[in-house]
Amino acid sequence: MDTKHVLKALAALAQDSRLAIFRLLIQTGPAGLYASKIGEALHISSSALSFHLKELSHAKLVVARQEGRFVVYTARFDTMSELMGFLTENCCAGETCDLPAQGCAPAATARPAAGDTGPHDIC
Repeated sequence: MDTKHVLKALAALAQDSRLAIFRLLIQTGPAGLYASKIGEALHISSSALSFHLKELSHAKLVVARQEGRFVVYTARFDTMSELMGFLTENCCAGETCDLPAQGCAPAATARPAAGDTGPHDIC
């Protein structure tokens, strides 16, 4: 992934609604969601949703497919992986580090117990 594409993807994600849309599509997986369902879930008007989906599509973060009269949007997991790879390419300056390999695993949803200040894995 070249720097120009990385900047375009990061710029697309640097907006509340677009980040929420992308995260929702990541959660739904390869099946994706109808555009109308995205708007309903995130309380975004259809005109604003169309604009945000266009921006995510131009950044190659989502892909649309026609299903009859409806359009289904899916996150582009290949682009997400390339972006994460670019951002972590030189992690620890090439040295072995003690950071856990996160992969594409969901973050822990449990809240720490009262008084618990230990480290917590996040994705």
